[in-house]
Amino acid sequence: GRVPDRAEAMSPVWTVVAAVGAATIAIKATGPFVLAGHKLPPRLGALVGLLAPAVLAALVVTSTEGDAKRVLGVAAAAVAVLLRAPMLVVVVVAAVVSAGARALG
Repeated sequence: GRVPDRAEAMSPVWTVVAAVGAATIAIKATGPFVLAGHKLPPRLGALVGLLAPAVLAALVVTSTEGDAKRVLGVAAAAVAVLLRAPMLVVVVVAAVVSAGARALG
């Protein structure tokens, strides 16, 4: 068969993936250049510390949307967190409840 040339082999999806990857690298690289030798203001530093939990929460919410079995697992994990269970116990509780809900129906 015919071997496609490189222009035909790169789909629009991969073009977007490459562009987003390049933009991500550029954004991450600007931080050290802009802040070289400067400390973040305390309020901004506190905000940066809250970004990781917020992003994780957003990922959990979007991945559980519309799936009642996953929501049960997340709810069970939330209860375990409220009861101050260790993180390993929280993860195991979520996994067991989700698996049990899937097995039952």
